[in-house]
Amino acid sequence: MEILPSNFNPYVRGMEIFDKSIDITYDDIGGLEYQIQEVKEIIELPLKKPELFLRIGIEPPKGALFYGLPGTGKTLLAKAVAHESNATFIKVVATELVQKFIGEGSQYVREIFELARQKAPTILFIDELDAIGAIRMQDDTSGDKEVNRTLMQLLSELDGFDQRGDIKFIGATNRVDILDPALLRPGRFDRLVEFPIPNKKAREAIFNVHMRNLHLEENIEIEKLSDLTNGLTGSDIKGICTEAGMYAIRRNSEIISYEDFIMAIDKLISNKREDILISDMFL
Repeated sequence: MEILPSNFNPYVRGMEIFDKSIDITYDDIGGLEYQIQEVKEIIELPLKKPELFLRIGIEPPKGALFYGLPGTGKTLLAKAVAHESNATFIKVVATELVQKFIGEGSQYVREIFELARQKAPTILFIDELDAIGAIRMQDDTSGDKEVNRTLMQLLSELDGFDQRGDIKFIGATNRVDILDPALLRPGRFDRLVEFPIPNKKAREAIFNVHMRNLHLEENIEIEKLSDLTNGLTGSDIKGICTEAGMYAIRRNSEIISYEDFIMAIDKLISNKREDILISDMFL
């Protein structure tokens, strides 16, 4: 006698993430205190203390949608949730659900949610949700129709006749403006959490996070660096810290100076301007 293999597609089984492989915590995220508080209320609190919602007499939130410009910390916060919670964490990139053959994408969605139910309590994170969640049109091509079938299966799994069980859902997108209204209604996404461009105070917090392990010269004024990076995202600031370290290596120095940060900021901003000029050429 032998144990029969799992009927899940190995591709779907590989989407489960073990939290030991992720070492990002809430302390590694700067400038997103409000967003972290929202996630704790929506995702962690119903899983850890469901009795609170029973006493009040309300249903706990089912899911949250993270939206904002690229580099503002959406995926980073999802990684922290995977590490901090004791629940199973399943990560899906929505483009992986767009398949060649008819019905494959819908089958993947069904199997992902079935795996989530078996592993409950589960947090299901779908990144780049706009890849399958865009507004449905009348004049769709055959490819668009298959994407719409996948979307309808996702809508059914999120809030259909079947009970979802102890599963929390997080979606992330850069284009909330093109998402189908059926995705955004309460019951599927109970909270829409915005990730804005960081303000001055948030930029200082991000610099502090990324400078913790750097060998810096004394008296580097983070306030001035924050003023010089107005309009940049958290990922831009991380890139500046890395680039400043590269300038120090180029000088054969083991200490990063204030001038290294200034040169790194100038380089990143000039690269961004070039990218804008190039994109304007093709518009």
